Amino acid sequence: MPTSQIQPTSSAGRPGQPSTRRAGALPSRWYRATALVVGSVLAVGSLAACDTSGTASASSVTGTTSTGTWGDSSVRTASDVDGTVWDSSTVHTISVEVDEDELAAMIETYSAEDSKEWLTATVTIDGQTFEDVGLRLKGNSSLRSVGTDTDAQDIPWLIRLDKFVDGQELDGSTDFVVRSNTSETSLNEAVALEMLGAAGLATEQAIATRFSVNGSEEALRLTIEDPDDAWDAASFDTEGILYKAQSDGDYSYRGDDPASYTDVFSQKSPSGEDDLTPLIAFLKFLDESDDETFAAELGEHLDVDAFATYLAMQDIVGNFDDIDGPGNNSFLRYDSETGAFTVVSWDLNLAFGQMNGGGMPGGAAGAMPEGAAGAVPDGADLPEGFTPPDGATAPDGAGLPEGMTPPDGMTPPDGTDAGQRPDRGAGPGTGAASTDDGTTADEGTAEAADGQRPGGGMGGGMGGDNILVTRFLADDDFAALVDQATADLTSSLVTSGTAQEILDRWTALLTDEASDLVDPATITSESESIASAFPA
Repeated sequence: MPTSQIQPTSSAGRPGQPSTRRAGALPSRWYRATALVVGSVLAVGSLAACDTSGTASASSVTGTTSTGTWGDSSVRTASDVDGTVWDSSTVHTISVEVDEDELAAMIETYSAEDSKEWLTATVTIDGQTFEDVGLRLKGNSSLRSVGTDTDAQDIPWLIRLDKFVDGQELDGSTDFVVRSNTSETSLNEAVALEMLGAAGLATEQAIATRFSVNGSEEALRLTIEDPDDAWDAASFDTEGILYKAQSDGDYSYRGDDPASYTDVFSQKSPSGEDDLTPLIAFLKFLDESDDETFAAELGEHLDVDAFATYLAMQDIVGNFDDIDGPGNNSFLRYDSETGAFTVVSWDLNLAFGQMNGGGMPGGAAGAMPEGAAGAVPDGADLPEGFTPPDGATAPDGAGLPEGMTPPDGMTPPDGTDAGQRPDRGAGPGTGAASTDDGTTADEGTAEAADGQRPGGGMGGGMGGDNILVTRFLADDDFAALVDQATADLTSSLVTSGTAQEILDRWTALLTDEASDLVDPATITSESESIASAFPA
């Protein structure tokens, strides 16, 4: 995917200074709270590197020092994918041939047992045909409405070329994820992924594809890499281990027995015998270190600046479904040379205000699905373009964006100014760690009320505190790094026009090569909605 060279300008973060947020941002913490409003809707939902550097000089008074570089140690550049299947300058074609009876039986099994079975298929990618390819369903919430009457070209799939044939690959890649559509174009995820790469973070390559199954009509689908051995080798120049967080898990320490993490993390790379030892040691540190030790030694366990960049970028692209969102979406990559982890972003189909299953009705990003009931949670902020349902009430502390007209029956809270944004770190920054039942525990303690771990996560619920995020933002020095990264990257990516250039390029591609699949007016409308969601 083409990326732009970004040189952020940065100034020193100020240790100990309370965290501040820029007006007009789309904080993922807000979306996390908003998810509670639409929980009942989502539960039923329909299927509908470049290298960057800065001069950050924030350093912790307890000893952890910024490396001065935003991003992580990813090494892949735009030229590495030119002319390959991951060249995003053209719309690609993927067609699948699979036995209809086996397909129907597989979907029935999934509907009845929630299990994802592998099928054998013939797959043609850009005219090159592969036999005995592995094909299975891919996703969680995006599969809730899949049934035997669902058109196969509209279902999210994982295509694995070497599942049944060793060594079968295309341009070094074996795994292709055909993403679930939350809008007709999937521009939001394509743009968000490329923006992460432009920020210097490891990201998944994405291509627009004309996708069909068994001779069906083609559908416009976004296809991305599945982080695996090939992805890891292309993205990093050091040896390491890649772990995927499972949707029903969290980042809590569960003891030293690897069997305790079977449904919590899976090792994606290297393939072969799993080694959870570094991961378990990291989780133990997060769980058991007191505040002083956490601040002083976190840099030995985590690429601190890369994580600050990760959090900043999740806000900039308006993605609530991240490391501490409802899907627990993230990868952890352990660098065998440095001994430190980096958090790799995963699953951005809800970027820029998308609602899973709700899509962009009429191409309007950020609209709440029709019929979503309930009040906006306390402290939540309403992003530009967001339309609550009739009768929704905004609680104290919720901010209304400039130009927003509250719907019938909605009363803005007292003292709320248009465009007001809550402090992203308002929860952790209060000096107490929140628990699932709303009580608090002293920061740094291993146990919270009723045995809850501070920030232990909600394990696949409608979003909750991830212990790493909670403790990171509770530390003023680390929070200052996030603030600085947010300001620098907003300037270098958004204010500079780079984000708009990325969006314009994708919009032009779909208009020129896929307007027979999606109406040009819809492409334009969804593109404009994303542009309006860029932070000011």
